[in-house]
Amino acid sequence: SVPRCYLNKQLATVRVVKGEPAELSCTVSKDDVTGTWFKDGLKLTSMQGVVFERKGLVHKLIINKAEDIHAGKYRFEGGDVKTEASIFVEDPPQVDKVLLKNLTSVPTVAKAGQTVKLRIPFEGRLPIRATWLKDKMELVDDSRIRVDKTDTHTMLSIPSCERKDCGHYKVRLKNDSGVLEINLKLVVTDKPQPPAGPIKIVENSANNITIHWQPPKDDGGKPVQRYIVERQQVGKNDWETLGETSRSCTTFTTNKVEEDASYYFRVRAMNVEGMSNALESGEVIAVGKASPGAPDPPEIVSASRDTITISWKAPRKTGSSQIVGYIVQKRKKGTMTWLPVTNGPVKDKKLKVTNLKKGLQYEFRVAAVNAAGTGDASVPSQPVFARDPAKSPGQVQELKVSSCDSTSVTLTWNRPEVKDGNEVKGYEVEMRPSHSSSWTKCLTLPAEATTGTVKGLQPKEKYFLRVRALNDSGPGEATELEAFMEAAAPLVPPRLLIDDTVKNLLVIKAGNTIRVNIPFEGSPDPVVIWLKDGLPLPNRAAIKTEDGTTQLLIRAAELGDSGTYSVELQNGLGKRETFSFQVQITDIPQSPGPLRLEENVPNTVTVTWEPSASEKWEKNLYYTVLSRESQKGMWRVVGDLLYNNKFTFTSVIPGRDYYFRVVAKNSLGASAPSETVQPWRIRKTRAEIQVKPQKYRGVNQNQHPRFLVPLKPHVVVTGSECHMSCAVGGHPPPKITWYKDGRDLSNDPNYFCTNDFGVCSLVILGVTKQDAGEYMVEASNEVGCVFSRAFLAIKGII
Repeated sequence: SVPRCYLNKQLATVRVVKGEPAELSCTVSKDDVTGTWFKDGLKLTSMQGVVFERKGLVHKLIINKAEDIHAGKYRFEGGDVKTEASIFVEDPPQVDKVLLKNLTSVPTVAKAGQTVKLRIPFEGRLPIRATWLKDKMELVDDSRIRVDKTDTHTMLSIPSCERKDCGHYKVRLKNDSGVLEINLKLVVTDKPQPPAGPIKIVENSANNITIHWQPPKDDGGKPVQRYIVERQQVGKNDWETLGETSRSCTTFTTNKVEEDASYYFRVRAMNVEGMSNALESGEVIAVGKASPGAPDPPEIVSASRDTITISWKAPRKTGSSQIVGYIVQKRKKGTMTWLPVTNGPVKDKKLKVTNLKKGLQYEFRVAAVNAAGTGDASVPSQPVFARDPAKSPGQVQELKVSSCDSTSVTLTWNRPEVKDGNEVKGYEVEMRPSHSSSWTKCLTLPAEATTGTVKGLQPKEKYFLRVRALNDSGPGEATELEAFMEAAAPLVPPRLLIDDTVKNLLVIKAGNTIRVNIPFEGSPDPVVIWLKDGLPLPNRAAIKTEDGTTQLLIRAAELGDSGTYSVELQNGLGKRETFSFQVQITDIPQSPGPLRLEENVPNTVTVTWEPSASEKWEKNLYYTVLSRESQKGMWRVVGDLLYNNKFTFTSVIPGRDYYFRVVAKNSLGASAPSETVQPWRIRKTRAEIQVKPQKYRGVNQNQHPRFLVPLKPHVVVTGSECHMSCAVGGHPPPKITWYKDGRDLSNDPNYFCTNDFGVCSLVILGVTKQDAGEYMVEASNEVGCVFSRAFLAIKGII
């Protein structure tokens, strides 16, 4: 006997986006099988865009470019085998890929005052809802902005754009097949704002006036190129241009000054778009001759029992004329009265003060004199005793290295022995490399210090270090030792240690804490910089970096904290590394708007409502519709997972009262409900029945049942309604019975069956995944029985 043919591989159901290729294939056990393809029960001999292919044991149906007409149930028959599967064609919103790349990668740039039109053409299954958002707020028509939408495009128009229109925009296109979000950036350039004030007078003398200002708070979107400085003399109308400064210089000095004249100054900023308005100063009066400034405190050169010698330097500011001498004053420490040391100004910058009382402590100060008069006195000198010089201090004891690394060394020592007149007043530490003979002073320490750290040394170098005790007579004899620096720690480029604990997307409930820990490594320690959307973090964010980990902390998250956060490592060698992640702040949705009830189709009620305000920031928000038949009855769900703002309730019984409520939901929970106040009722109508006597026919009029329009496969979204229908003929009128996967649905309250003059419908409210499967309708009368089958596929929400 000839072996039977069987299937090695059956057909498998395919879901394909409109315009993409699709393929059904099966494998049989014999290569001499000639197969036949069927679509929705009809034999396929040819079909536009469809190719039938056979290679050995494999039979294929290939669609080069899927369209709506290609959706349906397909069957392959050949020899002893038969296999079925469906093709579902999806059509989510789409935008041309080249246009989409240009829109998202290149900002739209416009000059202030120009018209901006952002037009986005799209394709997809209608209806498509288009929403424009800026800073997470939906844009609506107002006096400045217009949002247009047709079945083929959406457009944002700003007739006269301003700097405040800069920012990130989002276009959300949504239909039953999915959601497409497009991120755009608009940059509006303008001339800069005036420089930030006030204008400060840094220097005002008989020869010069120096002014200072701050850069403008807004540079107009283009860098400031230069500043223009002008001056107007009080009492005159004309402004005189004094000069320009570069964008990095906010200070200007003019030497065109008339003594005791009054001026106004103004500064303008300029970029490629133009010149800003001016920042003006108050009245500035040029000073006349000026007396000298204060010298530095005098220094003590030497002291004895009745004589002290001091010296000083000329002041930095000499005034408007040359210095002709100095006034020197003295006072006993602890008193307030200053006494002159000489009868007049001293021309030299050194003076020997005599006739002092032995054992008393004195302070000295100096003031410079020029043609304008005597200037301010200096700060007093250090107090000094009128007594013979003290003896030099002794050597420090037990000098040693207490710690050392690659660039520093810490020394410790004990105080020298105290003898008559050699009391220690401090210490100085000196060092020299082994290849040099010159000593360098690196530390001066107070008398109570017995330890010091020398920094800035070179790794792997040998150094000699010495310590001297100090007192009024000068430094004592040095104590010396040798130290060798360790090798420097190896250079490690900065690197972020990203692992599975660091997420690319964080979804946080509003009010909760945002805490992100990111470990890193690097030597030397890198600088850590945090940014949000490319800008510095708000003041509410706290950053803590220690022990190779940096932490971002925001204790009570707000919706405005959503965005792109980035952390960057930098070191002094020009190396850097960056990591970015998204933070999305969400919350329990707000209630939907008011409900409206309409009877668009007889014996049904259509519920519509205003969208929840949370749709602006919650992408995965959906709605649930509930009803009850009396004011005190139990609420039951009649529609769930609804992504639009409309629902039709079909199981309405005339004469009964119905109440409805709608809640918005997301992953965090449900909003408070919006409810109808007045009940909905459809009045009962009396049916008029007319009975006509049957006429006698001599010929048998009975007809076998037949399907005028068969069932077709359906693809619906979870939570929506599904209507499956067919048309049936025959005499007597056939009895209609519906089945799902072989189960009779006649008494199942979740399914509603109607038969209007041979048009048979099955309605499923609030479709769930359990409703997927094969549905069959049976038409039977006394002559015979026929069947029609179709598959229902359920698609999840994108």
